[in-house]
Amino acid sequence: MFKTLANAWKIADLRKKLLFTILIILLYRLGSAIPVPFTMPLDLGMRGTTLDLLNTLSGGAFEQATLFALGVSPYITASIVIQLLTVAIPALERLAKQGEEGKKKITVITRYITIGIAVVSAIGYYFMLKYGNGTGTSSIGAFVETESASWNTFFNVFQAVVIIACFCAGSAVVMWLAERINEHGIGNGISIILFANIVSRAYPILMNFIKMFKAETVGGSALHGVGHDVTSTGTLQLLPDPTLQGNAFPWGSTIFTVLVLVGLLAMMWFIIFISDSERRIPVQYAKRVVGRKMYGGQNSNIPLKLNMAGVMPIIFANAILTIPSMVANFIPYVESDGVTVRRVWYHVVNLFSSSSWFYCILMFVFILAFAYFYVAISFNPTEVAGNLQKQGGAIPGIRPGKATSTFIQKVLSKITFIGALALSVISVIPLIISAIINVVRRADGVADAIAVPLWSFAHVAELATVGSSVIIVVGVVLEVVRDMEAQMTMRHYKGFLG
Repeated sequence: MFKTLANAWKIADLRKKLLFTILIILLYRLGSAIPVPFTMPLDLGMRGTTLDLLNTLSGGAFEQATLFALGVSPYITASIVIQLLTVAIPALERLAKQGEEGKKKITVITRYITIGIAVVSAIGYYFMLKYGNGTGTSSIGAFVETESASWNTFFNVFQAVVIIACFCAGSAVVMWLAERINEHGIGNGISIILFANIVSRAYPILMNFIKMFKAETVGGSALHGVGHDVTSTGTLQLLPDPTLQGNAFPWGSTIFTVLVLVGLLAMMWFIIFISDSERRIPVQYAKRVVGRKMYGGQNSNIPLKLNMAGVMPIIFANAILTIPSMVANFIPYVESDGVTVRRVWYHVVNLFSSSSWFYCILMFVFILAFAYFYVAISFNPTEVAGNLQKQGGAIPGIRPGKATSTFIQKVLSKITFIGALALSVISVIPLIISAIINVVRRADGVADAIAVPLWSFAHVAELATVGSSVIIVVGVVLEVVRDMEAQMTMRHYKGFLG
């Protein structure tokens, strides 16, 4: 990878693309730090929900209520919608087949859908900020009310319009930045921005691990005020217990950290192995005589990647699963027994938390479904079989034409299932571990050396979704390296005149 990067840096055109991509990432990170007027950082309250996943995918901007708080989620959702509609609506399908002009029109439609989704998401996010996400503390800046009721109403409406408009504008800018990477940079714009956001969460995770070690050696009082957790009854409780006693050596935290590191390395190796694996279908070309020369008679193959869809199924599945939590924020909070709790939708949000078994099952199914869907719209076996027949090629033992198309489709379905199953397992295993820990850590009589690491895993929400994060990070790196290698090969190829 580093050799490829060094070689790409020597080529002026690729160097410009790399610098441009880095510039866009820096601009995005700058926008993620720009605060929105009248807002304050949001306390996510319930750890392990899909809101934590949104926070990870936005690089922490969601929790800080900054300009790019919504991140690329509206753009991803719009892309999913337009791809589904392209298959279902004949007019859009015709546009997709019109080449560059049709692609431009579909891009314009995608932009409009992105803005629409951003408006809905921004309104939901505004209500979440206003009602404090169940913590009882609003993240909307208060103002001094006057005796004029009309003025107070006007200012409340003005405040809401400004906040929602800023979040929508931020989504539009993020969409524009992603498209600029597609046109003038390296790799896919959405993937690059998600990669930068996930990597930016490394420092907060490291700080939480340091707090975990400190809690086990000093005691639970070292973490007093760090964060809240939600009990099974919906009440807020400070965890871990401040009365926990410290140990001479943090055995529990050390073993926990080693297990996490070993798990990460194993995941990275397995993802790279799956990404590089492929099924090669042998192809034999018939001999042809053109003039006085004989052509063909060569053996080749059709390489079918095991993970042809790449990281897109993970991105799509995560984007869809965050929608229920965002929609639920339209419903206000109520007071019950002096504690701010949710109404019926509290259970809906809890159902879609990353520590829920229902969420694990949905994630598994959605990744499988989106893998098949993405492969279906990006690879056409009938077209491949037709091109083979025109070029005089055939798969040994398979008739040209429809039989070849059916054979390729059958092989493609099998390898897509294996690749999608691998992605699903990698994504779901940390979620299953998180669900088990979520039950064990609330049990009575848990030893301090075990209680603190268990709390840390639950509190560091990024660890619950580490499977999806690692797949995206490794997948984007491999995608960028392949893109650079392909462009270098194209530039170094001299052709038959060289």
